[in-house]
Amino acid sequence: MGAGVEATRKAMDDARAPEKIGRSSIVGCIGACYAEPLVELYIPRKARILYKNVQPEEGEEIMNAAAEGLIKEDKVFCKIEEEYHIIDDEKTPLEDYPTSSEIKSPFDEDYLDELLEKSPSINDLEYFNEQEKIVLRNTGYIDPENIEEYIARNGYKTLYNALEMDPDDIIEKVSKSKLRGRGGAGFPTGRKWRLGKEAEGEKKYVISNGDEGDPGAYMDRVVLESDPHSMIEGMIIGAYTIGADEGFIFVRNEYPKAVERLEVAVEQAEEYGILGENIMGSDFNFAITISRGGGAFVCGEETALMSAIEGRLPTPKPRPPYPTESGLWGKPTLINNVKTWANIPVILNRGWKFLSQIGTKKSGGTKVFSLVGDVRRRGLIEVRMGTLLREIVEGIGDADLDEVKAVQTGGPSGGFIPTKYFDTPLDYETLNELGSIMGSGGLVVADKNTCMVDMAKYFLDFTLSESCGQCNPCREGLERMLEILNRITNGKSEEGDIELLRKLSEYVKDTSLCALGGTAPNPVLSTLDNFEEEYREHVEDKFCRAGVCDLGGDEKDE
Repeated sequence: MGAGVEATRKAMDDARAPEKIGRSSIVGCIGACYAEPLVELYIPRKARILYKNVQPEEGEEIMNAAAEGLIKEDKVFCKIEEEYHIIDDEKTPLEDYPTSSEIKSPFDEDYLDELLEKSPSINDLEYFNEQEKIVLRNTGYIDPENIEEYIARNGYKTLYNALEMDPDDIIEKVSKSKLRGRGGAGFPTGRKWRLGKEAEGEKKYVISNGDEGDPGAYMDRVVLESDPHSMIEGMIIGAYTIGADEGFIFVRNEYPKAVERLEVAVEQAEEYGILGENIMGSDFNFAITISRGGGAFVCGEETALMSAIEGRLPTPKPRPPYPTESGLWGKPTLINNVKTWANIPVILNRGWKFLSQIGTKKSGGTKVFSLVGDVRRRGLIEVRMGTLLREIVEGIGDADLDEVKAVQTGGPSGGFIPTKYFDTPLDYETLNELGSIMGSGGLVVADKNTCMVDMAKYFLDFTLSESCGQCNPCREGLERMLEILNRITNGKSEEGDIELLRKLSEYVKDTSLCALGGTAPNPVLSTLDNFEEEYREHVEDKFCRAGVCDLGGDEKDE
């Protein structure tokens, strides 16, 4: 449990008076990591009140106050006064929302109305009002270990309807929605599904790629821990569409809570007839197996992931053939990211136009990012494709742009984008033009106290340590690049090091076997392109303007 929420929950449970305050439960992450631990007090037919940064002793105070009909006002974060189900575009005021609670509210109506009047709505908070929650539609609102709460928000309704649809119609809707793979590559999802359906073979598989290896990234983990059924529903629809009867969820073993909740979700789906034989009374059969990864970064690459599921070393394979032709155990296999699958129920129920009109000309829908680094408001966000970097960093993250130097997108394989490009719309193509990638969704903000040479070295060191070592450009090239960066940051650089570093980076990028090796030089190339003066200062003046690298030189005159 993150941010100490388990200790807070225990303190609140110990203080809770059951006859005045009903049950307590753990829900998933709402995304506002900077305000955690968050505690929600649900007052039936009135509102949900969220408290921020609740420590154990404060949780006890909140419980004691609530039992007396009082709100601890200094900890109030915001209020939620309506339920919104994006699946059906339904908004229901909480005063009209059904409840089974038999406990009489201890709160005086006038007191509560006055407090709610002066409390901000969640949609009025700058952190949330620029977001569009599609993938994260249920996170923080439901108990992920209770399938009935997912169903209550119209979960599995789309699957029920999809089982009556022609698979070609499903593919057409997914294609028209302009949904692209959310794992990073951005391949059109509808096109991939078409290839999977048309592939020859009686046995086919589907896989959910939840191997999230980026340092500091937690997009997939939050979906798996907070709303696993949204992904499972998408997987079942995908399996029905291409004619697969077996699927695998590949998840990192370092995510024990995600594994635990997936196991519960799969078991509950089986009990409800949503997985197994004759799903929902149809003649369609589908089973899911959870496969745990050992933590290798390379498992994010599709062919390496399949090797891991097969029980072999996770090493990438040349493509073609692509997984939709010859994948798991040589059979046609449809692989999508966790977040890609979670989009599917919304597309089919709301219609393809809904997603296609959100975003850009080439990319429909939203993108989930982990916003970290030098911002005041860190957390998990979901914004429309085409949102400006400035709107994320300054608006949502509340960063002082005068103090920001760059943003890195795409995890360890992504590039650094300086502030002069912050009016760039976020899209796969625009980020590639700037020397970066969309990636799985890591977004790191670096302030002016950051040494860009040191940052490039940090990420290169990570990708080298995670290289499978199969191809020479990645295995040897990255090591030589790191040697040069070590010389530059240790004050032992040699003449021509910068030029050699660029040449090596281009070589590795162009000749590596897989995309992980091909994108590994991005942090180096993007910092060379945008911050070459910092490299020159390290080499020629033995000076690090951020004061991070010990170069053995004198301070440079300002």
